[in-house]
Amino acid sequence: MKPGKVEKYIYEVLSTKGAMLFTLIDPIDYKTEEEAVETAAISSENGADAILVGGSVGVQGEELDEILKKIKEQIDVPLILFPGNIGTVSRFADAMYFMILLNSRNSYWTSMAQALAAPVVKRVGIEPIPVGYILVVPGGSAGWVGDANLVPRERPKLAAALAMGGEFLGSRFILMDTGSGPKDFGYSHVPNQTIKAVKQSITIPLIIAGGITTKNELKEVLESGGDIVQIGTAIQDQRKDALKKKVSEFAEVIKEIGKKKV
Repeated sequence: MKPGKVEKYIYEVLSTKGAMLFTLIDPIDYKTEEEAVETAAISSENGADAILVGGSVGVQGEELDEILKKIKEQIDVPLILFPGNIGTVSRFADAMYFMILLNSRNSYWTSMAQALAAPVVKRVGIEPIPVGYILVVPGGSAGWVGDANLVPRERPKLAAALAMGGEFLGSRFILMDTGSGPKDFGYSHVPNQTIKAVKQSITIPLIIAGGITTKNELKEVLESGGDIVQIGTAIQDQRKDALKKKVSEFAEVIKEIGKKKV
């Protein structure tokens, strides 16, 4: 399968900017649908390179379709699904992460979910982006739902081995994640040494998610080897002005560090 329109867009932006900022909207984490849509719109206006919608225990069906349609009307960057299961597929997004949870103990998340989702993805015509997904301690809801054998934070070689395996299996991106809100459990983002080890082991873009809430953390992740940074909690429940400031500041860091990476 050749890269589609959105995947080509990602490669093009990475080649010119050196780094990208994705913002994740998990609708169930917002008080109202309007707040979720507004967060997506403000993110797009202030420097996000793509908007993701989804989560581990997310909305689906008509509810998902409706929020995607509303967000799509408000943004001018790609709208990508971050699916929690086979029910979270919708024709109203531009593309979706077609993921394999590389460190799941359950074959459902390494082969069966993909087999069940593939015919639907093809029928509705949404662009699948092959992503190898790795969950690092603490793992959050995604770790629990995905029955993940979480990568210990002090074992970067294990993450690197998983990432290489994902690339060899055909993933065109590797996503490393601590799960949402790791600071609630006393952890930070994916350790810098783990990011470095993985980046040195693969030839495809590396996405880092989970626990990145400050400019310094964003810089650390980018300088350690992250190509794309995915944020969700950092922009959640923010007042309008604070949200604009946060996304703009993060976009500036992406621009600054990205120049060096190019």
